[in-house]
Amino acid sequence: MNAKNVLEDLKRRFPNEPEYHQAVEEVLSTIEEEYNKHPEFDKANLIERLCIPDRVYTFRVSWMDDKGNIQTNMGYRVQHNNAIGPYKGGVRFHKSVNLGILKFLAFEQTFKNSLTTLPMGGAKGGSDFSPRGKSNAEVMRFCQAFMLELTRNIGPDVDVPAGDIGVGGREVGYMFGMYKKLTHEFSGVFTGKGREFGGSLIRPEATGYGNVYFLMEMLKTKGIDLNGKTVLISGAGNVAQYTAEKVLQLGGKVLTMSDSDGYIYDADGINREKLDYIMELKNIYRGRIKEYVDKYPSAKYVAGAKPWTEKADIALPSATQNEINEEAAKALVANGVIAVSEGANMPSTPGAIRVFQEAKILYAPGKAANAGGVSVSGLEMSQNSERLSWTSEEVDQRLHGIMENIHENCVKYGTEPDGYVNYVKGANVAGFMKVAKAMMAQGIV
Repeated sequence: MNAKNVLEDLKRRFPNEPEYHQAVEEVLSTIEEEYNKHPEFDKANLIERLCIPDRVYTFRVSWMDDKGNIQTNMGYRVQHNNAIGPYKGGVRFHKSVNLGILKFLAFEQTFKNSLTTLPMGGAKGGSDFSPRGKSNAEVMRFCQAFMLELTRNIGPDVDVPAGDIGVGGREVGYMFGMYKKLTHEFSGVFTGKGREFGGSLIRPEATGYGNVYFLMEMLKTKGIDLNGKTVLISGAGNVAQYTAEKVLQLGGKVLTMSDSDGYIYDADGINREKLDYIMELKNIYRGRIKEYVDKYPSAKYVAGAKPWTEKADIALPSATQNEINEEAAKALVANGVIAVSEGANMPSTPGAIRVFQEAKILYAPGKAANAGGVSVSGLEMSQNSERLSWTSEEVDQRLHGIMENIHENCVKYGTEPDGYVNYVKGANVAGFMKVAKAMMAQGIV
């Protein structure tokens, strides 16, 4: 396999999908050496089959707003690979959603799910609908219209969607309710459900908690403790909130949080009381992060910027893709950051990753570090199948064990001759090998 040739061919066949090309390039460049040790893979043209989704559904979603006007959005579901289990991946509602972004996310999801050791394939879906500024009734009508089409392509042993950006408990509830109405069945087809109807404890917290657990494993390799360390966090949704919560529990000091309009910096640290306010602001009132400085005027708000120029020990990007570019990465390294662990999907550009790795700092890619969310989604599927609910302690223990296992596999496949652990290579190779062996065993399908 020549990674460059494969990528050029994909760019020719699927133009104008830069995020998808970026994700494929990052994986292929790190697995090329291992792949070429297995000539049987090349004989079966495995790499091309792995890069191209099994199927893609695209559909129109028409719905009525509160003024009686008919609105039209696009809906998508990318079912990338089900070699090791049913398709599994979130649904994203955001104006930025397009096919290229969802193909990148589904591709990444395949390896992330493989790393968890749970039987889950890779998928992703969503719409260019934005819940921001919409009433509950409008969100409900959109979700119901979206599910009229999606329902026919999902199922508990086919494809199990979950939440993502713009899709929280409210949206999952509306979608699950419509699925149940249309299919006449109650099954574990969505994860991230409410506790009252089959959801798992620790699910909202899982991505954030899991990221910090992975960070802890990385720090252990250097004999470093999180206690007393200053931390930059981007985002203010579920992932960022619970990342901050776990950092606080372990004695770290959170300095920043952000949304798409800008970021806040609190030199005194975002403590438990302040974090509770952010959770209320974002989860209940759906406000903007700049309102934080009205409540806590000692903090500062920087409009139209990201927090990566601030000085701290650790950076935990937890917002969206490509939020750390090469320039931001250089600023982080110059300011003495010792570790970057990704709570979001692909938040660092290829240039940024090179900066981190050349500086030999601890850097964990999203497919490893943020696999906690989908891990607990998988645990929710198990609980739904058993018709049982596990305790918070049991779910948290299993999550911690999964993140430790992922770290162990990253070290196994990513340790370089000089002792530096290339977590990008480790995660990609570990995730790839499991999927590749499953695909080979199942023939050319």
